[in-house]
Amino acid sequence: MKPAPLVERYSGNPILTRDDVPYPVETVHNAAVVKHDGRYVMLFRSHLRNGRSIIGIADSDDGFRFQVRAEPFLVPARGEPFATYEEFGVEDPRVTRIGEDYWITYSAYSRHGVRIALARTADFRNVERVSLITQADYRNVVLFPRRFGGRYVRLDRPHSEIAPWSIWISYSPDLVHWGDSRILIKPAAYHWDEMKVGPGAPPVETPAGWLNIFHGVFKTMDGAVYRLGVALHDLEDPSRVAVADDWILQPEDPWERTGYVPNVVFTCGAVAEDDGTLKLYWGGADTVLCAGVARIDAVVEFCRRRPRPAL
Repeated sequence: MKPAPLVERYSGNPILTRDDVPYPVETVHNAAVVKHDGRYVMLFRSHLRNGRSIIGIADSDDGFRFQVRAEPFLVPARGEPFATYEEFGVEDPRVTRIGEDYWITYSAYSRHGVRIALARTADFRNVERVSLITQADYRNVVLFPRRFGGRYVRLDRPHSEIAPWSIWISYSPDLVHWGDSRILIKPAAYHWDEMKVGPGAPPVETPAGWLNIFHGVFKTMDGAVYRLGVALHDLEDPSRVAVADDWILQPEDPWERTGYVPNVVFTCGAVAEDDGTLKLYWGGADTVLCAGVARIDAVVEFCRRRPRPAL
């Protein structure tokens, strides 16, 4: 008998499309989602018709039915030093609550490559750009929601073939200046993630460790396939990690297999619920937004049951 899927897709997928946005966009995908004041807040990426990206915002009472606000949340900056490095768009936000503020990491694209910028908000009404926290080329930075040994910690991914395209861990005294970086998870040869891996949703704390839902890419004769995998980081030393051998989600629905970029499921956000479930959000084919639910204990056990070497 075929086992039940680890991630149960929401029956109403896709939960958000370009038709739900009150201003002109071509796509809606790659969204961060958090709970704020009892409601779900989503920051999502959209392509404009010129091909560049902005970040919109939507709200929900149940985590599935979202209402998009009338104006985008973040568009390319006009003031320096951000304007130069956001010239080609802002993309793929992640949101982590640390203290009273929500910290947003996002990709800033320009003729100089892609860098990660850091912003913060307390209310999702006003947003303050804080710093550019990487050089080029970097993508997919996610923050842990607390400090370890007095330092903040992030997972990041140099946008390079040198490693190639691996997940690193870095440390900071202040969220702005980062270093002490080391490689943590590499793609596995002849494996579902053999082309590249990268952080997805910000790590989720569980009694067994920090859940890291990441993406992995496999190159086929017909292009790349993006799937989601999971790793479990030690609660006190997140540089210690176990990586599940298999993926937890792959493109299957028509809107995940066909679209702006075919055969993609890509996450930037997950919400841990009090009932032990995890709401997971992903972009389908870089075109629409989807959601699903998994039991946290089942995902942890999946990671523990059949791990593979991280490096």
